[in-house]
Amino acid sequence: MLTKRIIPCLDVDRGRVVKGVKFFDHVDAGDPVAQARKYQEDGADELVFYDISASHEGRQIMADLVAQVMDEIFMPLTVGGGIRTLDDATRLIQAGAEKVSLNSAAVKNPTLIAEVARKFGRCATVLGLDANRVTKDGVETWEVFINGGRVGTGIRVMDWIKKAEELGAGEIVLNAMNADGTTAGYDIEMTAAVSDAVKIPVVASGGAGSPEHMLDVLTKGCADAALAASIFHFGTYSIGQVKEFLAGHGVSIRLI
Repeated sequence: MLTKRIIPCLDVDRGRVVKGVKFFDHVDAGDPVAQARKYQEDGADELVFYDISASHEGRQIMADLVAQVMDEIFMPLTVGGGIRTLDDATRLIQAGAEKVSLNSAAVKNPTLIAEVARKFGRCATVLGLDANRVTKDGVETWEVFINGGRVGTGIRVMDWIKKAEELGAGEIVLNAMNADGTTAGYDIEMTAAVSDAVKIPVVASGGAGSPEHMLDVLTKGCADAALAASIFHFGTYSIGQVKEFLAGHGVSIRLI
């Protein structure tokens, strides 16, 4: 049985960790370097770092901040936000990231996924997918969004994940916008559907409010990893508490 992963997420805006609800109304949640150090000590399996305003503002991600974070940790780091070219991805890998997460630019230029996978390998190439439930003409669809969740594309989630996998994506971080920041639980239905449709690992993101929610998404949602922000940033639960709960319910997990 493969070990499930628990991954804190640092959403960074202008050098500070922030947390919002459904991608908006952000509040300050601390210093990214200090947060990364804390999660290293707490036993996180990996860390995800998103520069959430880079794509929207049309600027490059802060590679120097990534390097500062990597000076403090030795766990795997996935970095996303503002990656528009292979050179951007290269700069982040050189700064210490193990994986790069491609989102808006990959939707606009899908060949970017193939370019990154060819240079750094499938395992370093992550599809960051901002997905939302959208109702049009009385029919609900799962739609891909870009630019930090600000712009709908009309692209169906299930079509995009299959194309991304074919192009070379080695992992998907599924950010369910409709659940993000609500602490009401992950979108189990969407996560299970995505997990079932691809052969690569799926990281569930958006909605974690308790260890029970993580148990649900790792079992009923068939996710390979659970990503969370609010419950860790604000001290509702520790990574250790979550892992002990999961282990007690039969989930294969790396204990601290």
